[in-house]
Amino acid sequence: MQILTQLVFSGIALGMIYAVIAFGYQLTFATSDTLNFGQGEALMLGALVGLTLVGMGVNYWLMIPIVCVFGAIQGAVVERIGVRPAIKIKSEFGWIMSTIALGIIFRNVAENVWGRDMRPFPSPLPEAPLHFLGANVRPMEILVAVGALLMMAAVELFNRKTIWGKAVVATFNDRDAARLMGINTGLVITFSYALSSISAALAGVLIAPLTLAGPNMAAQLGLKAFAVAIIGGLTSGMGIIVGGIILGVAEKLTGFYVSTGYSDVPGLVLLLIVLAVRPAGLFGKTAIKKV
Repeated sequence: MQILTQLVFSGIALGMIYAVIAFGYQLTFATSDTLNFGQGEALMLGALVGLTLVGMGVNYWLMIPIVCVFGAIQGAVVERIGVRPAIKIKSEFGWIMSTIALGIIFRNVAENVWGRDMRPFPSPLPEAPLHFLGANVRPMEILVAVGALLMMAAVELFNRKTIWGKAVVATFNDRDAARLMGINTGLVITFSYALSSISAALAGVLIAPLTLAGPNMAAQLGLKAFAVAIIGGLTSGMGIIVGGIILGVAEKLTGFYVSTGYSDVPGLVLLLIVLAVRPAGLFGKTAIKKV
């Protein structure tokens, strides 16, 4: 039972990492019906920039807002260069290849600037685990889970209480109607991409102390986060959290009780099942449009 509890807590921490990254997919889909397939690279760049700042003597907690600013700029660049031209010409697939291409460029730049080796990221919290319900939980794992929930809650509060947030919601509900009401939907979409990359960069500096920082951290985390977004539903914040926890716990249990070589299988199987049975996701809503 203690082993099972340990695996569940570790799986929840891992799942919240996936959820933070998947939340970025949801932010861009909500305003533009597009996805940033370079989301994993945004996370990787955030982690590496954060590692550089910490190495220069910047305090971890002071480094976080600097990385968030960097993430916002990076996300805005992706939208301006890779997504906006495709939206203007109404290309259904142009933004897919553009965001993938930019992601590859960012990864190559990171390899040339920081090298291909994975590097340890100093933890701002003690490494000694805390004992909870018979399981050993690292303080950094708790920080990841709490940070993910706080970030999602902050975005939800922003959407409900601020004019900019209401503009985002209006753009999500009906982009054409929002434009007729005087909302600059292009700027809103840029803002959503900036916010998406902020969430990815923040995830990078949160999870790097638990893993390692390097260019190779991008692809796997980005792909699994995309699976979480599809499983939970691209229109549901709760679905993102539940989908992340399900995938994280399933990977940990499979890796321990079956084999670490099969730890990636549960998420892919679950993804296929959800796409076959409920394409909108477990908590997603199927959009009905008049033609």
